[in-house]
Amino acid sequence: MDRRTINGWCFYDFGNSAFAVVFPVIFGTFYAEHVVGGTAGDRWWGYVGSLSMLLVALSAPFVGGIADHAGIRKRMLLFYTLAGIATVVGFSGVGKGALHLGFALGVLANFAFEGAIVFYNAYLPDIAPASHQGRVSARGFAFGYVGSFLALGIAGVLLSKKLDFGVEAVWIACAVQWGLAGAFALSRLPKDQPSSMGLPAAASLGFRRTFDTMRDVLKRKNLRRFLLAYFIYEDGVNTVIFFAPVYAKKDFGFEAGELLLMYACLNVAAVVGSVLIGKPTDTKGPRWAVRALLVWWVFVVIAAYLAPSKPFLWTAAMLAGLGIGGIQSASRAFMSRLVPEGREAEFFGFYALCGKTGAIMGPFLFGTIADLADSRRLAILLVVVFYAVGYVLLSRVEPAADRGT
Repeated sequence: MDRRTINGWCFYDFGNSAFAVVFPVIFGTFYAEHVVGGTAGDRWWGYVGSLSMLLVALSAPFVGGIADHAGIRKRMLLFYTLAGIATVVGFSGVGKGALHLGFALGVLANFAFEGAIVFYNAYLPDIAPASHQGRVSARGFAFGYVGSFLALGIAGVLLSKKLDFGVEAVWIACAVQWGLAGAFALSRLPKDQPSSMGLPAAASLGFRRTFDTMRDVLKRKNLRRFLLAYFIYEDGVNTVIFFAPVYAKKDFGFEAGELLLMYACLNVAAVVGSVLIGKPTDTKGPRWAVRALLVWWVFVVIAAYLAPSKPFLWTAAMLAGLGIGGIQSASRAFMSRLVPEGREAEFFGFYALCGKTGAIMGPFLFGTIADLADSRRLAILLVVVFYAVGYVLLSRVEPAADRGT
C-alpha cells in the first residue's frame, strides 16, 4: 500500500465532510425554520433530501460506467467537487421566503456532494488490498469526522455573538475547506488510466453497460443480497442524519450554539466508532460488523424517541455518532470485497444507486408524517423498521463473501 496515496484519499473525506455537517445542521435548520417556517419547513426539507438522492440514484450507475470506460474517474471527481463548492457559495443568496431558490440550491448541492462520493469510494479497491480495506475505510471516515469537527468549530466561532459574521460566512468557510482538502487529495490520487475511447463513445457504452451491470449485479448472489439490505438500512441512517438537527431544535429547543456543540461531540464519537469497527471488520468480517451495528441503531432510535429532556437526547446523539461512523465504514468495506476488479466506479455507482434510492423514502415519509401529525417523535419510530428489515435481509448474505463473489 502507498501511504501517501491513502493519506490523500483520506483528506478528501476531511474536506467534503465540512459540507456533510454544515448542510443538515446549519442549512437544514436555516431552510426549514427561517426560509420556509412552520411544520411545512419539515416537509420541504424532506423534499430536498428525497429529490437530490433520487437524482444521484438515477445518474450514478451511468456516470460511473462512463468514468470506467473513458478513464476519467479523477476528472469526474473534480467536476462534481467544483459543482458542489460553487453551489454552497450560492447559498449566500438564499434569504427569508426564498423557498424555491433554497430548494433548488439545496438539491443541486447535495446532488454534487453525493455524486462525488461515487468516484471517491471507487478508489478504495485500488489503493488497499482486501485484507486492509476495513481499516483504510475506517481511516477515511476518521479523517472525515475530524473535518466535520473542524467545520462545526469554525461555524460556531463565525456565528457566535462575539463575532456574529452571519450565516453567509459559514457557507464560504465550508467551500474553502472542501476546496483546499479536495485539491490536496486530487494531487495524490492515482492518475486516470488512459483509454482509447472518446467521451461520446464512452457515454453510449456506459448507457448500454448500465443495464448489463445491473444484470451482472443480479447474478452475483452475495452482492445482490448485500445491496438489497443496504438499500433498506441506509435509508434509516440517512433519515436520522437529515432530520436530527430539526428534531433537536424544534422539539427540544436547542439553540444554535448548543446544536453545534452537540454535533461537534457527535463527530468525535463518530471518529471513535469508525476506528473501533475497522479491525473487527477485517477480522470478523464486514457482515458481522454491519449486523452488530444495526442492532445498535435500533436502540439508538428508541432512546431518541423516549428522550424526555436535552441530557437524554445528548446521550442518544453520542450513541448515534458511534453508530454512524461504524456502519458507514463497515458498509463501504463490505462493498469493496464484492466488486470485480477493473469495474470499481461502475459497481460503486450501483452502491450509490442503492444507498441514495434508499434515502428517498425515509426523508419523504419523515417530513410528511411530522407535518401531518405534527409529531416528529411519531415519525422517528419509522426509522426502526428500516434497521430491522435490513438486519433480516443481511442474514442471507454468506459470511465468507469475498471480492468478486
